[in-house]
This record gives sequence, structure tokens and C-alpha cells, in this order.
Amino acid sequence: MKDGGYKTAAIGKSHLQPFSSNAAPLAKTVAEQFNERIPQAWKDDFRPYIQEEPGRYEQGEVYDFPTPYYGFDHVDMVTSHGDICGGHYLQWLRQQSEHWQEYRDPDVQFEHSYTCPQARRTTMPEALYPTRYIEDRAVEWIAQQAQSEQPFFLFISFPDPHHPFNPPGQYWDRYTPDQFRLDVTPDDFDIQPLPLEYAQDRLSQGLPPKTPQDAFAATDTQVREAMALTGGMIDMIDEAVGRITDALKAAGLDDDTVIIFTSDHGDYLGDAGLLLKGPWIRKSIHRVPFIWRDANTGRGRTQLLGSAVDIAPTILSRAGIKPYFGMQGRNLLADYAQGSGREQLLIEHNDNVPRMGLTHASRSRTIYSTRWRLTLYPGESWGELYDLERDPRETCNRWFDADYAQLKADLMERLAVEVIGTMDECPVAIRRA
Repeated sequence: MKDGGYKTAAIGKSHLQPFSSNAAPLAKTVAEQFNERIPQAWKDDFRPYIQEEPGRYEQGEVYDFPTPYYGFDHVDMVTSHGDICGGHYLQWLRQQSEHWQEYRDPDVQFEHSYTCPQARRTTMPEALYPTRYIEDRAVEWIAQQAQSEQPFFLFISFPDPHHPFNPPGQYWDRYTPDQFRLDVTPDDFDIQPLPLEYAQDRLSQGLPPKTPQDAFAATDTQVREAMALTGGMIDMIDEAVGRITDALKAAGLDDDTVIIFTSDHGDYLGDAGLLLKGPWIRKSIHRVPFIWRDANTGRGRTQLLGSAVDIAPTILSRAGIKPYFGMQGRNLLADYAQGSGREQLLIEHNDNVPRMGLTHASRSRTIYSTRWRLTLYPGESWGELYDLERDPRETCNRWFDADYAQLKADLMERLAVEVIGTMDECPVAIRRA
């Protein structure tokens, strides 16, 4: 977009780099397993990747970095989640209140009766919460574009909804747990998949999650508490989006701006009694909202399949910018206009440690169509195959069903074709041989 003449800005969570200082498990042991004298094997491109590390923003002095940052001319960086967000937001928070450390302390919270892990009634005022910071920065930036003739691309990213479950102020009470129910429970499965069985076993033993990031099974009450608090976080974002669209109208940019609303992933959030996210493939994790608001496109809904990899080429097409060589994905606008699109999707999940009872770090590959979902977990003794027409909740696994053997073979072939199709064509070949 920048190369195409657009002014670019990123406000909020980018996660284009790690925002943890913790080394990956492989990095801790690679020297013991491999020859250090072959430096190419480390794939170190000699860049520090420090712009989103928490410690950079926690010092007394103001930390900033040169732009463009991955093509963004302007950056208001927010890292982490909930009331412990960092980045430029943390530097701003320190200037707003002498109580900033208290607001970020997990052990300091208002009294409440919830028992859901990571449910925390933050003392942080709504006006200082990261969602409001991002909202305010976005509104300010949009107002600055009112007199500019240069087109812009603005990326706004809210860390919420996400654990910890700590919507501030009035948003804590927006919903009550009794307003929610579990659509799929652990008892609905004919045979519980290994990750679910593992999580349920830990719950029955009273064992907590191994890390705050690991998916876990929770009680019915705890799950509904998490749902209620997540609803509060979403309400706050809804109101922020409303104010941002009002800012576009005030700047006279409303009719000439395309607005895209989507997410990077979902959350189990009660699906099969689980919370957070993990390597077990479920629609609750991988199916995300996608709204395209465009004055040039009429209102409507579509059941056509789309992938996250399709978003970039679609945006470039709408902006009148040619894609770079090797860019993967489809133009969703063209698919929508023609009424036909992908027959199936490829879902890839790569992890660096075994989780949820898996014997290997997950490298799963999934093929998903309107009728079938097949997931292959390499190194595991099981997989998943669901008939989405007869079993839309994906609770009756046909992986070991002899009646589905030929179908499974056909889907495995289609999966292989999809994986082959992801081969990177960039850089351009310069010789035939």
C-alpha cells in the first residue's frame, strides 16, 4: 500500500514481531542437537526483532523506533492483552496516572464472585483501558486526514476480546453468566478426541493449565462467566468502532473509505467446555468474522469460502494496486461478483511444543469444504473426519469408520494438492536450469 502511494498507519496490536522476551523451546536446545558451525541452519537474518519486546517500553525513558515499520509510516504500538498491555500505550499510561502500576497489577482488583481462571475485575478506569487508547488514537489520526488528498490505509487492532477476562468499569456487568449456554458439551462427542480427553482429565484432577496461554477445560459456570466477560469486552470494541466510523463521517471520508472488520483467530470460549485456544482444530478457533463495508458494493451475505490469505490480494485489487509476484490468495470481490469461489480451504497449524496431550508439537493440516472437514495430525495415531451436513457441530468423528475409508483417501489427496499449492514461487526464477 505504501509503495502504491497510500499513507499508512498501524494503531494497536500488530504482533509482527514477538512481544515476549522468552526464547522458543527449540532455541534453548538447538545448540545441543545441531552443528553450530553451520550458521545458515539458524536462519538468522541478523535483525534484532526487539521493537515489540516488553522491556523496551518499561524503562523510564521513552522508547521509539524508526518508521516505516513493515510498511507503516505511523505506529502507535500496543503489545500483550487486557490491563497489562505494553508498547507505546504503556508509555502513555505512565503519563496519565500515578496509579499506573496498581492498574496493571494482577493481584489488585475489585471484589467479585467469579471463579473462572483469569477472570479479573480490573481497577483500571475505562478511559485508560487499551481499547479506549486505540479508539482515541485512531480518531485523532483520521481527523488529521480530512484535508489530505493522499489516500490512506489504516490498520486498527484491538487486543480484546482475549484473556485475561477483565473488561473495565461498566463493561464487567454488561452481561451475566445465565444469559449464555454451551452449544457443544464434552458429553456430546461419540468419542472424545485426545485433546478434549486430556483437558477433561486435568479438570477432574483439579490440575491448573500448565501455562496461562494453554487451553483448558472449565466447569459450566466458569465457561459462562468467561462468555459474559467476553461480551463486555466486545461491547466496548463495538462502541469504539462506532466512534471511529463517526470520525470518518466528520472528516468527510465516510463515502470514500472501505472498512474491513475481521479477526486473527477465535477462542474455544465454551466450545466442548474449553477456554482459550490450542492445537485442536475447531470452528470456534478458525472461523472468524469478515465484514466488508464499501460504497461500491451492495449489501448482502455469502456462503462462499474465504481464507485469511485472501484478504491482502482483495485489498490490493480494490485499491487498484498490482500484487507482488508470488502473492498467494484470491480476490474475494471477484469471487463474490461471480458467485463462485474456493471449493475448499487449507488450514495450517504449527506449534513449537506438544500441547493438550499431543505427543508431538502440532503440525496439523486441515482441508475444509462446505460438506467435509478432514484434519491430519502428523505423528499422532488419530485424525478427524466430519460430515458437516449431517454433523455441523463436529461431534461424530468418522476417521476410523470403514464406510468412510474411500472418502478419507479422496480428501487426503485433495489435502495434498492444497499443500502443494502453497509452494512459494518467489523469488522469480532467473534461469531454466
